[in-house]
Amino acid sequence: MKTKIWKLLGMAAILLAVAACGGKDGNETGQTEAGTEVPETNNPAIDGLSAAIAQSPNDPALYAERARMFYENDGFDGAIRDLNKALSLDSTNVDYLHLLADVYLDYFKSRQALKTMERAAELYPERIPTLLKLAEFQLILKQYNESMKTIDQVLRLDPQNADAYFWFGMNFKEKGDTVRAINSFQKAVEINSDLVDGWINLGQLYSAIGDPLAARYFENAMRVAPGDIHVLHARADYLSDKGDLSGAIDMYRRIARIDPQYEEAFFNSGLIYMDMDSLAQAKQQFDIALKVSPTHIRAYYYRGLASEMLGNRTAAKADYEQALRLAPNYEKAQEGLERVNQ
Repeated sequence: MKTKIWKLLGMAAILLAVAACGGKDGNETGQTEAGTEVPETNNPAIDGLSAAIAQSPNDPALYAERARMFYENDGFDGAIRDLNKALSLDSTNVDYLHLLADVYLDYFKSRQALKTMERAAELYPERIPTLLKLAEFQLILKQYNESMKTIDQVLRLDPQNADAYFWFGMNFKEKGDTVRAINSFQKAVEINSDLVDGWINLGQLYSAIGDPLAARYFENAMRVAPGDIHVLHARADYLSDKGDLSGAIDMYRRIARIDPQYEEAFFNSGLIYMDMDSLAQAKQQFDIALKVSPTHIRAYYYRGLASEMLGNRTAAKADYEQALRLAPNYEKAQEGLERVNQ
């Protein structure tokens, strides 16, 4: 799945809102008509697959591969169309079902995503990766009881499955049961000491209750995946929460060296510089974040705030107005604009 676990859970409210919209996000079965002809996209890989499909229109693997290409380029409609065509040719291919569920979820079509995973689990009721993915989707949609029942199915098949205990932990964490969440994550990393998300969650939970063991868990995560951006980001958040602002900035610098397109490294560094009253440095970080992601609404707001605090009301006004063009109901930007207009 393209989206990381902690980001997926942050999307849950949006997904649930879409799920509540009746039939507005497609038909019930997720089946749509799919033709073999797709206009040229100026993407050589996609256009090459289109040419191959024209020569072999009954090869489901070609449709699935083109769907993957569409998905990687945020072409959700094309991906859904091609995967439905692939499934019409090979209706029990579990890999196609998994990918289709991912596309639906990232396209905010949560009901179809869940139905697709339920269909996969019905076809393969003892396939552990499918059950774990279903449990994950149920968790994302806040179906905690259903998710834990699915995890129980996994543990009946494999009592020492680390991922099952991890997803138990995520369910308990989301429900606010810290003790049982910690116990589940500890069981998961006991079984698989390379389960980096288990270490991160343990670090976050221990940090939340003020236990210094949190530092050790984040260190374990970095030992397992020293160059993983999401591990470094979690570590940076921990350092920032503990008041080690320079340490957090160092973590974000490491992230920026690994991935200069990771806008949150620059945005979060800017927020920390704001806390340190280093307004010029904060503004510089927001500048970089907006070069990487020109639609980063909060970066416009905070760059405007930095400019306002530096006395540049014209620049502040421009950024507040841009934030409001992107998000007309953004209250902080509205308040900022009112201040600089007075």
